[in-house]
Amino acid sequence: MAGPTETEDLLRRHAPQVLGALVRRYGHFDSAEDAVQEALLAAAEQWPRTGVPDNPRGWLIRVGARRLTDALRAEEARRAREEKVAALAPRDAFTAPPPGADRAPREDDTLTLLFLSCHPNLSAPAQTALTLRAVGGLTTAEIARAHLVPEATMAQRISRAKQKVKGVRFGRPDNWQDRLPAVLQTLYLIFNEGYTATSGTSLQRRELAGEAIRLTREVHRLLPGHGEVAGLLALMLLTDARRDARTGPHGELVPLDEQDRDRWDKAAIDEGVALVTRALSRGPAGPYQLRAAIAAVHDEAPSAQETDWREILGLYDVLIRLVPGPVERLNRAVAVAMVQGPRAGLAELAALEEELGAGHRLDAVRGHLLERAGARDEARAAYEAAATKTLSLPEQRYLRARAARLGP
Repeated sequence: MAGPTETEDLLRRHAPQVLGALVRRYGHFDSAEDAVQEALLAAAEQWPRTGVPDNPRGWLIRVGARRLTDALRAEEARRAREEKVAALAPRDAFTAPPPGADRAPREDDTLTLLFLSCHPNLSAPAQTALTLRAVGGLTTAEIARAHLVPEATMAQRISRAKQKVKGVRFGRPDNWQDRLPAVLQTLYLIFNEGYTATSGTSLQRRELAGEAIRLTREVHRLLPGHGEVAGLLALMLLTDARRDARTGPHGELVPLDEQDRDRWDKAAIDEGVALVTRALSRGPAGPYQLRAAIAAVHDEAPSAQETDWREILGLYDVLIRLVPGPVERLNRAVAVAMVQGPRAGLAELAALEEELGAGHRLDAVRGHLLERAGARDEARAAYEAAATKTLSLPEQRYLRARAARLGP
């Protein structure tokens, strides 16, 4: 019998593929998404008791198809719509793979669903929200936290997005290159949620990070000469290479400067460095290439003490000219502190209070820099403030441990 964690992992992995199969066969994105949710609920109730079927994806497709068919029968135009989509679908369009196979025989529905979710009729926030919901498998609450908006607002945004793509024919669009910026941004958000979960008992959600890398590889295969696609893939590989060293034996967070670098994935680092090196040699660097270059400097340093922070600061100076966002400026403040001292870094944080004050990362960085500056009481207060603002239990424990280490 499957445990709750195993069942949850299976459902998250298969949900986008099941949704893609249903939309490709029947159309009706919004109705198909509802049918998939019903199938996932049925599986969550049954599989822990009866065991996971040999072909979980096929099981979910069959149950979801029954739910969707029942819903479509209630509409007068059901027969005409089904005949139309059946004529457009390839013969094997709805063939479930055999046990152990992950993908449909002709194409990757998940990638097609990704470009559909980034339809040009949708605003950029709506594209990202819909893709995170349909492809990334994130809950509405998780997406809302990632965008720093109320859950109700995000629910309305996703609902409106589904209505706008209602009736759009399922398939890879001819102009899918035009949707690339939204696709890359969405993949980056999915990866970030997988690498550092915004909530829950685990620091990482490896299945999400792995899926983001897989999908980015597919986009890179389609556009092998595009520098920003290569840069994003490199960034993910160079960052994900550290994942085994980021947690201790009990799931506790291990900061970068304390990680055992022998546990880093050297093959992923080599691949990422090669990708970003080739991308940077082709022309002007974009934001993802610059972020990848920063990650490469960290990964290639033999130790934390030997990290070339001056080079990192120089790369951040270029990055914030292209992307002057608060997260980029926060990361640059850390680099400033490592080059010019903690007080210089703290001075950089003052301008970020309005934009980042509601989140925990500003307080966490402030606590780190205050600790390095010897201001123990202020550092402890900053760590404790950060701990109250994060919904990630590993981050809470880490921040409270840092505060406790500084004394009463």
